[in-house]
Amino acid sequence: MILSGKEIERLQEKEIHIDPFSSEQLNPNSYNLRLHSELLIYQNQLLDMKQDNPVEKVIIPQEGYILEPGKLYLGRTAERIRADHHVPVLEGRSSIGRLGILVHFTAGLGNIGSDGYWTLEISCVQPVRIYPDVEICQIYFQELRGEHIKYQSKKYHHSDIQPSLLFQELR
Repeated sequence: MILSGKEIERLQEKEIHIDPFSSEQLNPNSYNLRLHSELLIYQNQLLDMKQDNPVEKVIIPQEGYILEPGKLYLGRTAERIRADHHVPVLEGRSSIGRLGILVHFTAGLGNIGSDGYWTLEISCVQPVRIYPDVEICQIYFQELRGEHIKYQSKKYHHSDIQPSLLFQELR
């Protein structure tokens, strides 16, 4: 079962924590999340799963930043999210998708108990200018049935943009 926007608002600061929270970002069954002003860009064209791939930090200026096709940009949400009893799921917004921007590849499913900012895997199909604080994606919450354990990552801390740490598993 997917929670309605009104239910997300009702559970805000109880079972769901969105910080900062604005009722203006509520949808009928989701909540819009904004793009933070920082991006990470991998420095090497060839990425190696077994290596710590170096990244460069870019600040998105108020006048915007042009994304280029064929590049992967790692961004993050401006909002910190914690869900203690519901499964958070991240999706792109249709208005963003209609500009040819993808906000994640396969990392849209969150875990109960995760606490932090969502790293976004951003790419585009043609050049497009983006801006800080734009509502770039949406999060919705699903009810989980059955006994569960809370998420405890040994790799990801969710306090900032996180490049892949898969190399730690493959050593």
